[in-house]
Amino acid sequence: MRRLPVYFLLDTSGSMYGEPIQALNNALSGMVNTLRLDPHALDSVWLSIITFDREVKEVTPLTELVTFQLPEITCPQSGPTHTGKCLEFLYEKVNQDVRKGSQEQKGDWRPLLFIFTDGKPSDLKLYHEMIPKVKQLNFATIVGCAAGKSADNALLKELTDTVVHLDTADSATLKQFFKWVSDTIEQGNKSMGTSEVIVLPPPPQELNLVI
Repeated sequence: MRRLPVYFLLDTSGSMYGEPIQALNNALSGMVNTLRLDPHALDSVWLSIITFDREVKEVTPLTELVTFQLPEITCPQSGPTHTGKCLEFLYEKVNQDVRKGSQEQKGDWRPLLFIFTDGKPSDLKLYHEMIPKVKQLNFATIVGCAAGKSADNALLKELTDTVVHLDTADSATLKQFFKWVSDTIEQGNKSMGTSEVIVLPPPPQELNLVI
């Protein structure tokens, strides 16, 4: 079975401490439960979660949805946001993880990438260096999510044309965002093999598409 790798890069810097990180955990759990209701997703979706604050951590390596266990995601009370370092780590992981097609086997479907942040990169130089490299990885879609007033839409737009802005990182808003993410994954999963481009489902009104 060909896999659909889905990568999540999640900002766990100090500004996420407290209610926002709890809301993020609850929203992720709801997304995984929703995906498990879709037999197509159970057949092919593989998930990876990578967090970034002052450190970059592979919280869950690429794992099939059937056996995926969502750990509790935590964050420090303070510290920088090393988004560039996270993109550098992602670049290495995708090159290792995603199977290329050959005469002996079919390769994986083009992977999906979702990046969530409530701030801006502390390592801007590395962030800008990694953007063209990440774009070369041939993701079927990259979705950026900027949550709250401190999040920088423009910097995410340099990485991807698809950026949504959330006014807050509270439970209700994050739940709506990750419900839309699960819809996007399911849409991508169904379109694999028929289209090179994923047509994103319309976002709910809580999500503002940045044009």
